Amino acid sequence: MEYNIGAKIKKLRKARKLTLQDVARETGFSPALISQIENNNVSPPIATLSKIARFFDVKMGHFFEEDEEERKFEVVKRDDRRVVSRVISKAGTGHGYTYEALSFRKRNKKMEPFMVTVSERAGEETLYNHEGEEFLLIIGGKAEVILEEERFELDEGDAIYFDAALRHRLLSRDGDEVRVLAVVTR
Repeated sequence: MEYNIGAKIKKLRKARKLTLQDVARETGFSPALISQIENNNVSPPIATLSKIARFFDVKMGHFFEEDEEERKFEVVKRDDRRVVSRVISKAGTGHGYTYEALSFRKRNKKMEPFMVTVSERAGEETLYNHEGEEFLLIIGGKAEVILEEERFELDEGDAIYFDAALRHRLLSRDGDEVRVLAVVTR
């Protein structure tokens, strides 16, 4: 199930009477990329969405929430996950991965869990960073994680926890599919 992240970003921008250029200047992304995201032509990587959320002073979960009352718990069935596909970099190239929000009804969470599926080895290795911390558990496949200048090879069952302010990137090590449980804090 796709989720309309772009409309929520556009609503936040318009509510603050900001132009695409204003948001681009403050986030470091191009006005064209912000426009493509708002119009749901492309989906932002998790790091990009985190920076946009920080700029608007909302939690990342805001983009996945339904307009419901506050909940003390949440159960998300596999078929009900919010899938974010067409993930694209600031340079306009595809990342070869999708991510699924594993929690989108519970508000004011301290962490954001995602299931990330890397379907191919990306052609470029742009590194991203954002506030908070990140935890990755390799559920299946062989991954390569870049943290600044270091590279880590991770196999099924391996995990890595890091300060998300470090420039980082998750890649498929051999070009085959990798499934990863990712938990991000703000």
